[in-house]
Amino acid sequence: MDLIFLGGLEIDTIIGIYDWERRTRQTIILDIEMAFDIEKAAQTDDIQYALDYKTVSDRIIDFVKNCEYLLVERLISEIARLILSEFQVPWVKITLNKKGAIGTGIDVGITIERGEKPA
Repeated sequence: MDLIFLGGLEIDTIIGIYDWERRTRQTIILDIEMAFDIEKAAQTDDIQYALDYKTVSDRIIDFVKNCEYLLVERLISEIARLILSEFQVPWVKITLNKKGAIGTGIDVGITIERGEKPA
């Protein structure tokens, strides 16, 4: 199985439990790895057999911009669910960075894996 990645995807959203977080959009940064067999796309040079990372990226951006979860745990789980169900990838690994959440310049976040990990 091959891995396709999106790195450093920055999206502004409402996320957090404090009053100021409910009023102010914050930037989250996503790093995403998705298992996908690229063999047919490589053989045919045809986009219909590829995982269109532009489409995946656009869908994630739209989703995150329009949600207002309290916890990053919920947001990252919903992003994983979306990728697995809408793009038929068997496995996804996502790191969500909520930079500055506990102080200027400090990285804080969470990494999850969902689905069947490739061999």
